[in-house]
Amino acid sequence: MSRTISRPPLIALNNGVRLPALGLGVFQSTPDQTSAAVEAALAAGYRLIDTAASYGNEREVGDGIRRSSVARSELFVQTKLWISDYGYESAQRACETSLRKLGLDVIDLYLLHQPMPSEWERTVAAYRGAEQLLAEGRVRAIGVSNFGPGQLADLSARSRVVPAVNQVELHPFFVQRELRDVHARLGIVTQAWSPLGGIHVYRPSDPQAPKNPLVHPVVTTIAAAHGRTPAQVVLRWHLEHGVSTIPKSVRPARIAENVDVFDFALTASDVAAIDALDTGVRGGPDPAIIDTTRFPKMIPD
Repeated sequence: MSRTISRPPLIALNNGVRLPALGLGVFQSTPDQTSAAVEAALAAGYRLIDTAASYGNEREVGDGIRRSSVARSELFVQTKLWISDYGYESAQRACETSLRKLGLDVIDLYLLHQPMPSEWERTVAAYRGAEQLLAEGRVRAIGVSNFGPGQLADLSARSRVVPAVNQVELHPFFVQRELRDVHARLGIVTQAWSPLGGIHVYRPSDPQAPKNPLVHPVVTTIAAAHGRTPAQVVLRWHLEHGVSTIPKSVRPARIAENVDVFDFALTASDVAAIDALDTGVRGGPDPAIIDTTRFPKMIPD
């Protein structure tokens, strides 16, 4: 018997805008895969789509949205400003480019993609540019990605708008307790990229022994007890923590599986057992080393 898929619940951001708790991520989705993946996700009940200028698939996200039967008013579309366009005016120009590629009049959430500690003044200027976009109504909310506690504190001290969201690497092997506590104090929503720990699979530190939360005995045992898949259990774990999550897939069956997580709950002991898998080691690049010298990519028009 098939289940009735529930729509993801909404999380109130610090400016009153409401963010779906679960959405589709399209990092590493090729342009020829992206449109169909977005269309499949919207048909399955997703209402949040996450992309970025640096992903090279904003146009295809827009195509998928237009091919769906879902009204724009029901959707939440977020994208990210790449570091090559940091600066006050350049951030505003880059946002207009993203709007044009997406085919939208407004972006629901606009994020700075990296903190760039070695080019911090450009980072702050870019955020101030995003504040201006917010004031003009070109975006409905602004935030950041991969920022640490000290960077959030400094940015907040030098800006008018507290980031609505910080999108960071977060999965059972890297649970980010300290950062989530900081977010809670500041009124920032935590959003997880690589929520299933895929970063350890497609970019393993040891190619001979990749780490995968979805095959860990703790996760598989909990999944069996609930009659769910390991991916569903891990996504539910994020939701139990109040974290917004954006799993990536281009396969319709997996897309549907990932959103089917709103008709069960984990026990407190389930959540604690998954929390205990934390290694404190990130799988993705250290945000402290991201700058335009190491990552010279430019975003084409």
